[in-house]
Amino acid sequence: MNHSFGSAPSGIMEAPNVVLPNAKVFSKRGTRLRELVQQVPPLDEFLAFMARLVQAQHQVLNEREPGWHPAEDAFDQALKHGLPPLGFQALKRDVPWHQDLLSMLDAMELHVGEIQRPLLKSLRESSREQLDALADDVLEARPGDETSRPLLPLVAAALQISWMRLAMALPRPPDKPVGEAKGLCPCCGSPPVASVIHNERHRAGVRYLHCSLCATEWHLERLKCSVCDSGAKLLYLTLDDEQGKPAMPVQAESCSECHSYLKVMLREEHGRADPVADDIASLALDMLLAEQGEYGRSGYNPLLIAGDD
Repeated sequence: MNHSFGSAPSGIMEAPNVVLPNAKVFSKRGTRLRELVQQVPPLDEFLAFMARLVQAQHQVLNEREPGWHPAEDAFDQALKHGLPPLGFQALKRDVPWHQDLLSMLDAMELHVGEIQRPLLKSLRESSREQLDALADDVLEARPGDETSRPLLPLVAAALQISWMRLAMALPRPPDKPVGEAKGLCPCCGSPPVASVIHNERHRAGVRYLHCSLCATEWHLERLKCSVCDSGAKLLYLTLDDEQGKPAMPVQAESCSECHSYLKVMLREEHGRADPVADDIASLALDMLLAEQGEYGRSGYNPLLIAGDD
């Protein structure tokens, strides 16, 4: 594992503070996952399953228009009071995500193995109340129990479809969050899965947090902890290959002030690096940091829900 200090970007143009997702997020993520199947052999089967799941997300996302829209005055009121217009706490019983779940299961039915097939069957046979309880666990970042835990990533995938579709339909991006809310998505109030340093012309070298639910991105300065806002004691840790070079375009931004870490995906090094796909593929970095015990993970990837142990 390599230790390094980050560097601030140079020559940055004016970049947007908040960027809403577009219809290509899942498609690009699936492409990246299929690349990673070849690059990370220890996780090839899991990454291949995730690629099929994300492909189903892409298919379902574009099948229908949002089944629920916030009233324009409600949207404006939310922005006026600094509240996320698609806050999951307020809308979790209003958004018809169950339809997306069933459509996603249909899309996956012929493309899963015998291990995953019982999970699809269990979700199809679950009552609405049972599904809502699973959704609550996902949205509140709870690991569930041993019986429900394997179902949570599939429920999370359906929730992502629904909230991303809603975020895409917003009339304009909300403002960048400030104060205690700056680490939460300005659209839905969820935590980030990771951060991304972009290579696009209009925001090259700029870092954004990437929402774990709706895929909205919001600007956060580089060289600053996403949890405690300190930049005094940051280390950037990587997994190295046999030549001692970073094996993936992923760093763990580790803060010695609050002892948390958040992954940074470097599109400067790989243009298709994805906050969800590369997070999954770099699990070895999480395992190494967990063994060392100094830093706790702050990013939340609902496709990787694990138990407390």
